[in-house]
Formats: sequence, structure tokens, C-alpha cells
Amino acid sequence: MQYTSKMFNQTKHKSRTTHTWQMWAIYMVLTVNLSEEQVLKQACPSCSATQLCNCSSMGLDFIPPGLTSKITVLNLAYNRIKTIRSQDLQQAVNLRALLLQSNEISSIDEDSFQSLGKLELLDLSNNSLAHLSPVWFEHLFSLQHLHLQGNSYRDLGESSPFSNLRNLSSLHLGNPQFSTIRQGNFEGIGVLDTLWIDGGNLSQYEPGSLKPIMEINHMIINLQNSNIFSAIVRDILHSVIWLEVRGIKLEVEKKSLVQNSTLPFRIQKLTFKDASFTDQHISRIIVLLKEITSLHELEAVDCVLEGKGEWNTREIASRGQSFVETVSIINIIIPNFHLFFDLDGMGSQVEKLKRLTIASSKVFMVPCDLARHFSSLLYLDFHDNLLVNIRLHETICEGAWPSLQTLNLSQNSLRSLKKTANSVSRLPKLINLDISQNNFGEIPDVCEWPKTLKYLNLSSTQIPKLTTCIPLTLEVLDVSTNNLKEFGLQLPFLKELYLTKNQLKTLPGAAPVPNLVTMSVRRNKLNSFSREEFESFKKMELLDASDNNFICSCEFLSFIQHQAGIAQVLVGWPDAYVCDSPLALRGAQVGAVHLSLMECHRALVVSLICALVFLVILILVVVGYKYHAIWYLRMTWAWLQAKRKPKRAPPRDICYDAFVSYSENDSDWVENIMVRELEQACPPFRLCLHKRDFVPGKWIVDNIIDSIEKSHKTLFVLSEHFVQSEWCKYELDFSHFRLFDENNDAAILVLLEPIQSKAIPKRFCKLRKIMNTKTYLEWPLEEEQQAVFWENLKGALKS
Repeated sequence: MQYTSKMFNQTKHKSRTTHTWQMWAIYMVLTVNLSEEQVLKQACPSCSATQLCNCSSMGLDFIPPGLTSKITVLNLAYNRIKTIRSQDLQQAVNLRALLLQSNEISSIDEDSFQSLGKLELLDLSNNSLAHLSPVWFEHLFSLQHLHLQGNSYRDLGESSPFSNLRNLSSLHLGNPQFSTIRQGNFEGIGVLDTLWIDGGNLSQYEPGSLKPIMEINHMIINLQNSNIFSAIVRDILHSVIWLEVRGIKLEVEKKSLVQNSTLPFRIQKLTFKDASFTDQHISRIIVLLKEITSLHELEAVDCVLEGKGEWNTREIASRGQSFVETVSIINIIIPNFHLFFDLDGMGSQVEKLKRLTIASSKVFMVPCDLARHFSSLLYLDFHDNLLVNIRLHETICEGAWPSLQTLNLSQNSLRSLKKTANSVSRLPKLINLDISQNNFGEIPDVCEWPKTLKYLNLSSTQIPKLTTCIPLTLEVLDVSTNNLKEFGLQLPFLKELYLTKNQLKTLPGAAPVPNLVTMSVRRNKLNSFSREEFESFKKMELLDASDNNFICSCEFLSFIQHQAGIAQVLVGWPDAYVCDSPLALRGAQVGAVHLSLMECHRALVVSLICALVFLVILILVVVGYKYHAIWYLRMTWAWLQAKRKPKRAPPRDICYDAFVSYSENDSDWVENIMVRELEQACPPFRLCLHKRDFVPGKWIVDNIIDSIEKSHKTLFVLSEHFVQSEWCKYELDFSHFRLFDENNDAAILVLLEPIQSKAIPKRFCKLRKIMNTKTYLEWPLEEEQQAVFWENLKGALKS
């Protein structure tokens, strides 16, 4: 038992020790991970927030630790990183793009990219890599774009570093020290969209090196060595569609460019950029390029032509017709331009040409004899040259350019629109004419144009207005940037109208252009346009009215915010449609502005308010009439009047024993019975009657109040007539304000006939109260009781 217990304790102790070490190991791992995350956050704060980790231009000299699988884009460009280690990118397994250009990288561990199987873009350009290792790219199965240019390697090694990159689409390589391309360097690459080789100092090219690539859409190569140029051309005739050669000083060997090559060729376009030619080599290259039957387009950009145009036209002509259909010459520099020949012998070589561009090259004319040989030319672009009207007339002589459909003469020195129109009228098939950015200044009333003309660009030509010089046949007209203030031309076939940057204040009328589909009035002086103007263009599909100074009125906002489908018609909606006024809305988007009902319907709102006020007044009048509001007002006024007088007249001013208030219908009883009985009594009572004692001409209210104040008592003769009489109502009303407030005993009530307190109007609240709380005298019909009535009444008057 002791042995068993001892073994148990040892096992328990060992288990605790193991558990402690496990916890310690976990703690250390968590501490390291936490530390790495903190380092990453400090080195590159953006890495902790999103999948995009932008650490460019931060002065880093190492790849920060703590990179996780959530990062898909890592930008470490423009730092001072020198080495990529195995563990640096090990956890970034979901990277799609890794940007390491413009660092100081000179060494990369062989398995540094091993975990980046999803990487699509790798940029290692402009570093210090002295060699390229195939092992680096061994596991980059998804890589599509690889940039290696600007390093210090002299070659690509003995084999292909790209053999495992089956999905590669674009490859940029080479540098000023790059000197050698060997066979096998491009093994494994099947198809490329772009291949860019910086081979300015390339001195050794093994024939067949580029042949393994089956298809290249666009190949760009910086090259100076003409012999290498020829060898590369022979290798890529079957793979490259567009070859762009930069920086070459062309001295082409006499050996054929298609030597040992079999049809079909794939190359279709050849571009020379920043190249230099001599007369001799121009002739030679033209001859050699005729052998490439697939070549249809030649382009020369920013090139220098040394010579005077003394080309070997006989040799050129003897080699047959060229297959090139498109020639573009842009910014060609000819130092001896003033000595340049007219290329008279080249006529036979341009007969099949269909598209010709000579731009920014100081061309001032084409000789008539040469122009007549361009029998198949459909497109001619002479923009940004030195053509003047007199030279244009010689260039477009009778019989020249017979098939021409598109002519671009923009940015030349043409001054007369009438002469320009007259010159181009010789082109029987001309459809599209661009004469923009010429300073015409004036526009005649009548011009002669080709009857086939459909597209005319007159933008930036300083014309002050539009006249019937504009041809009726047009389908597209561009008169932008001309300070035009109106447009009213009758153009029945016009489909597109461009009026950008003018001074129009309203949309053009729709009637003269019934077939308009597209219109631009951008950057004019439009304040608004109405529903009627918009809907008058029956066929309108696109309207660009952006960047105008819109007045955000109620009518305009109501139309533009509620017009069905306007968002599909307005170009740039809603961002480019901004209010200019009123000032409070300046800068706000038209589509987002909402004006109040008062701002948009002021007259309606005022009318509604007036109607509401009238209705309220009418209701008040009706309610006032029903509930006797007028009575209350008049009583209030009477009360105010009474309040201004002393509450009790001095005894010396008491003139009457009683003021008698009665209905006119009861006057017979009052005047013939009560007055006789009281005024003939001993001693007699002096009564105040309105018929007899009111002061003529004095306001009745003052008469009533004065009479009450000058009377010891007030005697009310009540009857059904009294209650129904308006006069008695007012008399009682005016007297009660003061009378009842001072002393209820001053009132004597005499009922001529039975009357219920319910029959008394509610506004006689004091009277109702008195009748409910105070004894009143009733006139008896029996004669034997009348003596008692008079004694009681006299007693009440004396009290």
C-alpha cells in the first residue's frame, strides 16, 4: 500500500509538472503573438483595421511581424527593406497582392513565398536583386502579374525562373544592366497579355529565346541594338500581336526579317517610340516590313527623322505593295524640315492605305500629286499642325482623297470658315469633319459643304453665332466653347447636339431639331428648364445639363424631382446638378433639396390662412350670436363705463324714490295704475320713468346708469313681456352690474303675472338668483287683495 501510494504521488506530481510546462508554453506563445501584433500595429496602423495593409513610405527596414491570414493586400513599397526571410510572410496565406517595389531588397530566402498560393500580383521592381531564383516562384500557382524591372540582375539565369507560373498574364523585367537573354529563359509561359523588357543595354540574344511563348498581346521592349531587334522580330512573328520598340536607333541589317519563318504570321501592329531613323534606314525598314504580310498598322511616336526624305523609292516600289493599312505619325521631329523632299516617288506605296494620322508634326501641306494617290484612304487626321487655308486648298485639290470619309483638321491655323468649307466640299464622300480649335472668328451666312457631311465639329472656333452656313444634312453638331447665346437653327436630321461651355440661358427649342436624341448644355448659364421644355424633345435619350447655375425654385424642383425617368436621361445626375441660388441652398444637390410648403405655395398658403381666419371669425360670430357673446361684450363695456363713476351717489343727488324698469307692453299698468297709486299717495313717491325722465340726446346706457344712481330703489315690473323684450333685457343688464354688486336689497321685483325662473334667460343670472332667494311682490287679480299689495310695495320703497 505504501508503494502504491508513493507511485500515485509521483504520477500526480509529474502530471502537475507537465501541465505547468504546457501552460507556460501557451503563455509564451500568446505573449509573442501579442507582442508581434503590437509591433505590426505600431509599424503599420492600417493593418489592424482592414484587409488592405498599406505600409508604404514608412521608413521600414524589415517586414513587420504579426501579418495574419485576413490580409489580402500588403503594400510595403518605398521603404528600406533589404531582406525577405522565410517566416516574414508565412501567415499571410490569403494575400492577393504584394507590393515591394522601390526598397533595397538584395536577398530573398528560397521559401519566402511558399505559403502565398493565392498571390496574383507580385511587384519586386526597383530593388537590388542581383539574380532571380526559380525557387522563389515555385509555389505561386495563382500569380498573374510579376514586376521585376529595375533590379541589378544581368540575365535570367540558365533556365526559366517562370516555368511554374501557368497563369501569368503580365511580366515586366530588365534593367540598365540587363544584357543577356538565353534559350529556355521563357519556358513554361504559354500566353501573356503584356511582356515588357527593359533591354536598353541588351547585347546578347540567343535566337529562339522568345519562341516558347505562344501568344503575346502587347510586347514592349527598350532596345538600342538593331541586330537584336531583327532577331527578336523573327522569333515573335508568330506570337506577338502588337510590338512596341522604344529608344532604338534603327540601323536594320539587310538580312530578311522573316528568314526561316513560316506563315501564318500573328504580328499586326508595330510601334516605334523615342526612336531615331535616317533616310537610308527608313527605306530599308519599309522594304523589310513588306515581307511581314500580317502587319497592318505602323506607328511612330516622339521619333526623330534624320535626313531630308531622300528615300530609295525605286527599291521600295520594286518590292511590291505594302500590306499596311494604318499609319500613325505623332510628334515626329525632322531637324532639316526646311530641306525635306515632297516624297513624290512614294505615290504608289500609299494607294492601299486606309487610315493616316500625322499629328503634332508641323505639317503645312501635302503636295497635290501625292494627295491624289491616296485613293483608298478613309480616315485622315492632321490635328495640331500648321495648315492654313491657302495650303489646305492645295492639299485638297481636285481629285485628291477621293474616298475620304473622316477628316480631322483641328488645332491648325485655319482662319476662314467659308474657305475651309469650300476646300472640303471637293471631298465627295466626306461624312465626318473636325475643324475645332481653329480661330475662325466670323461665320458667313452661306457656305458650301459636301452633300454627304453628317458630323461637324466647330468647337473652340471663336464663332459668335450660328447661321445657315451650318449644313442641313448634319446628324451630329459640336459647337462647344464658342460663347453662343442662343441656338435656333433648323436641322431636321440632327441627332446629337453639343453646346458645352457657351452662354445659353434656356434650352434650345425642340421644333427646329425634331429628331434630337442627345444634347449637352453643360457649363452654360441655365437657371432651370421646365417640364414643357423637357417633354418637347420627343426622342431625347440623353441630356447633359450639369454644371449650370440652377435657381432652385419650387417649379423647377417639383418638375426635376418628380419627372418619371429623368435620372436615366440626365447625364451626371445627381452629383453634377447643384443649386446656385437662393443663397441658403447654394452648393446643395438639386435632387436633395426640399422646400417648405410656405416657400413653394405662398399665395395658396396665404389664401388658406385668410380663408381659415374668415372661417374662424364666422364661427366666432355664429357661436357668439348663439351664446350671446355680443351681449357679454356690451355688458363689459357698460360695466367699464359704470366703474369709472362713483359707486354710490351722494345723498343730495338722490332725486327719485325708485327707477322703474318695465316692458312697453306693460306700460298701461305701470303708467295708469302704479304711477297714479304711488305718486298720488301721502306722502307721494317720485318715480323715474324712461319715457318721461330720460335726458333727450344722451346715450341710453348713461341715462340708465344715471337714473339708477339717482334713485333710492330700482323697481322691476316682471312679466312674460319683460323677459321677451330686448329693451328690458339691456336695461336690466346694464343696471345689474353695479346694482347687484353693491346691494341686492335695492332691487324690488314685482310680478304682474306668474313667471317661472326657468323662463328667464341664463344670462340674467343675478335676476334668477334673486328670484330663487328673495321674496318678490305678486300683483293680485282680486281687488280685495290689491290694497295689501300697494301697502307692501310702499313699505318696500320706504325701506
